[in-house]
Amino acid sequence: MAIALAAPLAAQDVNPPQPEAGHITGTVTDVNDDPVPGASVVLEGPVSGDSRTVTSNDNGFFEFNDLEPGTPYRVTISAKGFASWTSPPVILKAGETRILTGSTLQIAEAKTTVSVVYSPEEVATQEVKIEEQQRVLGVIPNFYIVYDHNNAPLTTKLKYKLALRTSIDPITILGVGVLAAMNQAGDTPNYGQGWGAYGERFGSAAADGFTNIMIGGAILPSLLHQDPRYFYQGTGTVKSRALHALSSPFVCKGDNGKLQPNYSSIGGDLATAAISNAYYPPSSRGAGLMFENVLLGTAERMVGTLLQEFLVGKLTPKRKPKNAN
Repeated sequence: MAIALAAPLAAQDVNPPQPEAGHITGTVTDVNDDPVPGASVVLEGPVSGDSRTVTSNDNGFFEFNDLEPGTPYRVTISAKGFASWTSPPVILKAGETRILTGSTLQIAEAKTTVSVVYSPEEVATQEVKIEEQQRVLGVIPNFYIVYDHNNAPLTTKLKYKLALRTSIDPITILGVGVLAAMNQAGDTPNYGQGWGAYGERFGSAAADGFTNIMIGGAILPSLLHQDPRYFYQGTGTVKSRALHALSSPFVCKGDNGKLQPNYSSIGGDLATAAISNAYYPPSSRGAGLMFENVLLGTAERMVGTLLQEFLVGKLTPKRKPKNAN
């Protein structure tokens, strides 16, 4: 009887057989079915951190042994120059050897990133270079006209650069000589006649022009953050274009892109007329003559913008900025 009882107990001590382990194998190839040696093959189980890594051999072959049946595994393959590939879940049966298919690596897409940094100062510099080439009939400077409405605001440096460039242009200096001759013929300012008088008229005309363009085109626009240029409209009715041109001496575009009173232009005319009292002859000085010169300068500016809007623009070859993008 003791022997009969011991037999069932001995049978209970024997461990039940474990299911036979599974295996996963495969070959890493490219789109041309050529083997990819040295690829990194990672096997990941359901538990975080439970992973194995092998490297494909010279024939692209890899294998994982001793895998638990019924457990979902994923295989991720990566290699230099190729896009990574990940298998769907692989669940093995006991003793199964699964040959992994579909592990074909695609060539990685080349990603090129182009960073375009918009610099208003650089854009404005290029625009000024274009404006400095604008000449009526290819000869007379027409630097203070903007034909492209999508312009960048001028920096202080560019305002002074444009003013100086206009002042020292050879055609500008020649124009001063012509104006001095016209003033000589009209005996204004009252310097008298002769070459000496012509020299004084040339000097006063040059001083008037230089102070006006520097004060009204650079100093005040920089201090007040205003754009000293005329913005060509070019479209719309004749009336709207005429009003745009005639209002230009009184309304300007600020550096913020908004319209505002043109204090720069008016202030430039007033300052030029006031400074001229320092070198005009006594008979051509005084508050009355000063304001007369301001009104005359404003009228000339209005006529000039009308001509710009309806005539001069057609006679000025326009160049487009080079598109570097």
